[in-house]
Amino acid sequence: VQLQASGGGLAQAGGSLRLSCVASGRPSSTKVMAWFRQAPGKEREFVASVWRSVGRTYYADSVKGRFTVSRDNAKNTVYLLLEGLKPEDTGVYYCAAYTGPVPVSVTNMAVYNHWGQGTLVTVSS
Repeated sequence: VQLQASGGGLAQAGGSLRLSCVASGRPSSTKVMAWFRQAPGKEREFVASVWRSVGRTYYADSVKGRFTVSRDNAKNTVYLLLEGLKPEDTGVYYCAAYTGPVPVSVTNMAVYNHWGQGTLVTVSS
């Protein structure tokens, strides 16, 4: 599975952006798609995830109520709508896919076996 993320850019605090992640190769093999982010000088952290089949979502506490993850299986695309942006949301956002056979912890970065290249989100105050 190959992942291509896009949609990053510069936004003001309180603004919004929508990120997209298109899967190719064998997108039907994905069980869970997720977004992670990495701020400058910090470790990569979980942001949100969505199960491909049932659409179940999960969010990090820091983005709950502000970000929305969704998927369009017909387009093999996962979206992340970022609203109410804060300067601390700045970072490189990566999409990831899990294609394993059993359910796992969706917040664990080590679980995901396919990664996109990342798209930069910069939020100015």
